[in-house]
Amino acid sequence: MIMLILRVLVFSLFLFAGYFMGQTYHAIPEGIGMGLLSGSIALLVEKLFRTVRVGKIIGGIVGLAVGLIFANLILFPLRMIVSDLSMASFLLTALFGYGGLLIGLKRGETLTIPGLFRIMRGQGADDHVKILDTSVIIDGRIADVCEAGFLDGVFLLPQFILQELQHVADSPDPLKRARGRRGLDVLHRIQKMAHITVRITDEDFPKIKEVDAKLVALGRVHDAKVVTNDFNLNKVAELQGVSVLNINELANALKPVVLPGETLKVFVIKEGKEYNQGVAYLDDGTMVVVENGRKLIGKNVEVTVTSVLQTTAGRMIFSKTKEEYEREEYKAVK
Repeated sequence: MIMLILRVLVFSLFLFAGYFMGQTYHAIPEGIGMGLLSGSIALLVEKLFRTVRVGKIIGGIVGLAVGLIFANLILFPLRMIVSDLSMASFLLTALFGYGGLLIGLKRGETLTIPGLFRIMRGQGADDHVKILDTSVIIDGRIADVCEAGFLDGVFLLPQFILQELQHVADSPDPLKRARGRRGLDVLHRIQKMAHITVRITDEDFPKIKEVDAKLVALGRVHDAKVVTNDFNLNKVAELQGVSVLNINELANALKPVVLPGETLKVFVIKEGKEYNQGVAYLDDGTMVVVENGRKLIGKNVEVTVTSVLQTTAGRMIFSKTKEEYEREEYKAVK
């Protein structure tokens, strides 16, 4: 309602200004027409500024200016040789100006006002901004990854993530409360690291209700990478062109490669899903399924890898006892 009143006032001011200008020059109808045109242009510009990012507008203006400068630099030596360059001047100016405008609009999509001020101060834009998700903070492994030096730069922490974390820490459920408090401890630990800058931002998207959708929108605005271990958030962000650093994918990538035929020493701890199977785990948490290993529960045993299955949940290793594997190999050769 307030914005509507302001628009009416601005339009009326332009209209009255046109009327008085027309009265001064004894051309009242023309003055009113100019006032109406100027008021309409002002409202259109205001609408444009509301729907288009400021960075995109700045990028377009800069790109257009650079394109026109390049066109004139090319034309300058030619004017000394050829007298009439009106057609060439028009074509080059239009071509370079339009090309510069398009490039500027594209490059300006990720430009923000804080980033612009940093560039003007000579600090450069943040090329390594990362946004932390609630799940990855509570998980805690992110602190170990940062401490090892694999991640550095600026960590952007929005207020809505902090509020969600605080809500979990204040939960009546003891398990949730412990997870929330661990998440806050992880943040304090990261904040103390010298090679990482934790920047808390008040940027919010009131029209977006879901926290995950807000994270993706914030990532697009800052051209930042979202750090998470949420599989669904990972897929949604990738669909919208936002880069993702998934801690679970990192953990899977760092697991040692195991090939069929290799021998492992494992401790069989429980029964498998299929008949007569035993289940063991490697130090990194990888599940090892031992065929005919039910009778070996509670024992250390040498097994030989038969196959490796990679799934979205992780990696599974299928194996047989070393004696059984060698016996089958002997039979096959014989």
